[in-house]
Parts: sequence; C-alpha cells; structure tokens
Amino acid sequence: MAEIEIRLPKMGESVTEATITNWLKNVGDSVAMDEPLVEVATDKVDNELPSEGAGVLIKILFEKDQVAQVGDVIAILSTDGSTSAAPSAKEETPAVTEVNTSMEPVAAPVVTSFETTSIPKNGTNGKFFSPLVRNIAEKEGISASELEGISGSGQDGRVTKKDVISYLANRGSAPITAAPSHTTVAPSKAALPATPSNASFMQFKEPIVLPNPGDEIIEMDRMRKLIADHMLMSVHVSPHVTSYVEADVTNIVKWREKVKNTFKQREGQNITYTPILIEAIVKAIKDFPMINVSVSGTTIIKRKDINIGMATALPSGNLIVPVIKNADQLNLVGLTKAVNGLADSARNNKLKPEDIQGGTYTVTNVGSFGNVMGTPIINQPQVAIMALGAIRKVPAVIETPEGDFIGIRHKMFLSHSYDHRVVDGALGGQFVRRVADYLESFDPNMPI
Repeated sequence: MAEIEIRLPKMGESVTEATITNWLKNVGDSVAMDEPLVEVATDKVDNELPSEGAGVLIKILFEKDQVAQVGDVIAILSTDGSTSAAPSAKEETPAVTEVNTSMEPVAAPVVTSFETTSIPKNGTNGKFFSPLVRNIAEKEGISASELEGISGSGQDGRVTKKDVISYLANRGSAPITAAPSHTTVAPSKAALPATPSNASFMQFKEPIVLPNPGDEIIEMDRMRKLIADHMLMSVHVSPHVTSYVEADVTNIVKWREKVKNTFKQREGQNITYTPILIEAIVKAIKDFPMINVSVSGTTIIKRKDINIGMATALPSGNLIVPVIKNADQLNLVGLTKAVNGLADSARNNKLKPEDIQGGTYTVTNVGSFGNVMGTPIINQPQVAIMALGAIRKVPAVIETPEGDFIGIRHKMFLSHSYDHRVVDGALGGQFVRRVADYLESFDPNMPI
C-alpha cells in the first residue's frame, strides 16, 4: 500500500512549532490535492494547511491542541483507498513496558552510561508529551519516568516547555516526585552542574502572585502566551540599547495634506504617514547595511533583501508583524498599497504564512496610540527595530539667512532599539539620525 506522509511545513523564519487547532478531515475521508486538511496556529498567524497529496486519510498523529514541530509527520494518506492500515492517534495505544505491580522483586536493567533513550509520546499514566518536551528531556538526560513525575501546567495537566525548564532549574535542590518504576537509572546529564547554555535560564523564577478579594482572573489566550515567550526570549538573547532622535516632518505633513484627496481618487488608496516613514528607513538601511543583519551563534548573516516588518494591532489587542518584501524595490505608491493591504489582511485574519515570513527590520507605529516615543523589543532574529512616535505641533527655533525665529513645526520622535552584540552605539545612533535626515529633506513639491 502506497502512503503519503503529511508533514508540518516551515511557516516562518523563527517558527519552530505549531498547535493543531482543528482537523478538517476525519480518518477514512478522501482528501484531494491542495484541499484544506488541518488548521494550525503559531505565535504569528492562524492558518489552514492544504494537503500535499491525494488519497484517503488513514492516520492522524497529532490531535487537537497538541503541539507539532516543523517537519513532524502529522498525518498519513493512503493512495489506494485502503483505510485499514493504521489506526488514528485516538485509537493508537503507545508501546509501554509493562510494570510489575506485585511485591516480588523483579530483575531490572541498569543503565550505566549517560546516553538517553527515546521517550514515548505517551507515558505509562497516559500523560501526553509534545515533541518539544520530549526533545528537551532527551537532550537534558531526563528519563521517561522522571518526566512523568513533573507536574504539568498545560491543558489537562500536560507538561510544557516552561515546566521542564522550571524543573531543571530546581533539579538537584528539590526532591523528585517520579512515577513508580522498577528500573534503576544512573545519574543523567541534567544532574551535572548547569552549562553556560542553560545556566542563565536557571537564575530567574517568576513570582507567584496571589489575587486579592474581588480581583478578576484572566487566562492569557494562546497568542498572548506565545508573544510573551517570544518577548522574554528576545530580551534574554539581545542586550537592548535605544537611541532617540526628534525629526521635523513639517514638509511631509504639508505634502500629504495637499495630495491625499488626489491620491485617493487616482489610486483608490488612503496615503498615510507610514509608507513615507518606511521609505526613509529603507534608504537609511541602504546607507548602513549592517543594520540589516541577523546573528547565529558567533556569525553575522548580512541580509541581501530588505524586508520591512510592520507591527500591526489586531482587534484582540495582540500584535502581528506582516512583512513588506523587497521594500527597496517599491516606490511610494507601491509601499502605500503594500502597507494598506497587509494591515487590512491582518485586521481581518486573512494573512498567509508567507505574509509574516522573512522580515529583516521591523517598524512599530506607537504614534497611532498617541504615544510620543517607545522602547520597542527587537523582533528576533533581527537586530533592530524602530518605534515611530506621534506627530505633534510644537514651538521650535527656525533658522533662516535673515536670523532665527520661533515658529510652529510638526515634529516626531524616532526610537531605535538595537542588539548591542553587533550594533554599537555609533552605528545605531547614526542610522536613526540618517532616517531623520531623509524625513527632514522631504521635497514638499514632489509629484505623486
């Protein structure tokens, strides 16, 4: 019988896993090529995945709310129409070594090396372990019985990545509550002193906060939990530094007021300040290409393409970052259409996986909330992000050949956060100053 393995595809540069939110087909159903098969959710976008082949669905390997890693086989199709080859995950019984519950002693193998064995998807008590949790446990030398003894904070008591990291932090200093077992296991790697790769994680513990009478308890939704993890990771990985510059954008404000009605009639699009600001940032990236990089270990990856991510608020209050690909190849009209199109797709939950992939630099418009400036967190694996403050009318000194005088100008703050591992203060500061220079030199007579 010919079978087709359906794998979880890559859905973004920093996306390594996804949660199965809904199967659109049941075991035994026929599936056509490119027909929607399953709905998945990542920290960036929810999406339907089409089938990579045609046939009959004979096996589902990940049930609803389970987490799969990129590249994992999540389902199997049969191309000859047979449905008797294998049961679904619901019917699958994990292979588990039977435990002798009698009082008689049982001879048990003794593991004398530090090599770990593969941990089954389901423990002897029926508890499910995600591929990510199993992978961490195997790398850190946590045995299957030891893993079963970890108290899970996930749905239905499921052990999460956070639970495993927390357990590792306390391992050796707290008693272990492990599931009963007749197998003697030698000390594992994780019992040894912490290595530099995980030592920093062990220094921090979240405080336990008790609610007061009358307080409302609100559980984070899935996206908010993932965003929280991503932000903590970014702050941990990158030493953040922020530089600020105030830019005079009076010429831009006057030009937009003059052309916005004509632009709307001709292009069918509203022209906002965002594409004008992005155009200036793209020009500055060309002048300072080492802002357009990523870090992998001790190597720097200098990006060829300039792909600008734009943080967009969703109706739920969460943020998502759609990406304008090859922004340096678009004129102001093209940037306007790209900005409006991606923002509309984000608000209506119509973004595709490719819409949020490949960003090399991110812009967040805190001015849209009335904020003057901000200190944004870098969107990994990028090394810099710029916050655009609100445009305000302020009194300013205007220099002319005839002398200086006080006038009303439109000004805004640019806040540039960057990764101090690879972007020094000189580069970070010069870059944001160059963006301001481009904005201040905007031609108010430029035709649209």
